[in-house]
Amino acid sequence: MKAAVFYGKNDLRVEERPIAPVKENEVLVRVHACGICGTDVHIFCGDEGCAQTPPNTVLGHEFAGEVVECGEHVTGLVRGDKVCVDPNKLCGACEFCRRGIGHFCTAMTGIGTTVDGGFAEYCTVPASQVYKVADSLSYEQAAMTEPVSCCLHGIELCNIKCGDTVMVIGCGMIGLILLQLAKLSGASNIIAVEPVEAKRMHALRLGADIALDPMSQDIAAVLKERGLEQVDAVIECVGRPETIEQAISLAGKYSTVMMFGLTKPDAKIAVKPFEIFKKEITLKSSFINPYTFPAAIKLIESGKLDVSSMVYKTEPLSELPSILADGKRRSAGKYIITM
Repeated sequence: MKAAVFYGKNDLRVEERPIAPVKENEVLVRVHACGICGTDVHIFCGDEGCAQTPPNTVLGHEFAGEVVECGEHVTGLVRGDKVCVDPNKLCGACEFCRRGIGHFCTAMTGIGTTVDGGFAEYCTVPASQVYKVADSLSYEQAAMTEPVSCCLHGIELCNIKCGDTVMVIGCGMIGLILLQLAKLSGASNIIAVEPVEAKRMHALRLGADIALDPMSQDIAAVLKERGLEQVDAVIECVGRPETIEQAISLAGKYSTVMMFGLTKPDAKIAVKPFEIFKKEITLKSSFINPYTFPAAIKLIESGKLDVSSMVYKTEPLSELPSILADGKRRSAGKYIITM
């Protein structure tokens, strides 16, 4: 089979690999779609991520496909099922798993990060990680389940209440999903902050009430003019120190700042503790997707969450190395690799 294999920093090769044999509790999935994630970029660039990726690993953790073979002890799945895969397999026995915070599992297996993943024609995975989806979904929509599940965890941590004012900084794919989830959570005013005009227009179509350009507008002045100074939650989706600092500055009293964007491991922010103190700001971050996969599937299947319009382009597997190596190309939007 064709697979995209990570060998080290800036070294990803599409090559022939054998299909891993299916064990008794595993499923062989014919991969049809796999999204490119910021984590893939960090791994490719040699940055420290959620886990260490060993050389000779097939990347790709946002994927969907079709079941083609089931191990002898697998139940609930049959050949031909349309499925997506939760890439984070928990051990179930460590302290954090037993405490119900398994996303901090000390023995987690990461499909596409620590073991072979979905940037391949086939992927053999534990049956426990495989979820059936409605036949009405496209494979591209089903592949968006993983990022939606991560966003669901983040939005839950924001504690958004009906009538809240929510700001989303950065309207890439993640920002647009979180914007919609904030709306579904009851936010009455949603402010999108994004320098790219096309993305601002997209945010407005998906439910933002205001879309502001941080390069040409004084965000704080505009909010004051419109009577929106009390921002109850700010969700930062860029992952840069300057936008995290901006989020803290624009947050209202007794508010939450969600640092959702993944920064470089050695990034630092300049924060005045007194500013956090006087506004009683709660700073939070969101780590992967604990127990949110089923809810993500239901939301996508319901049609209440648009996961299709923010997909910029689908490309064949052969294009993956060049996309990962080209920051300008990646910045255009969400890419999904099709097999």
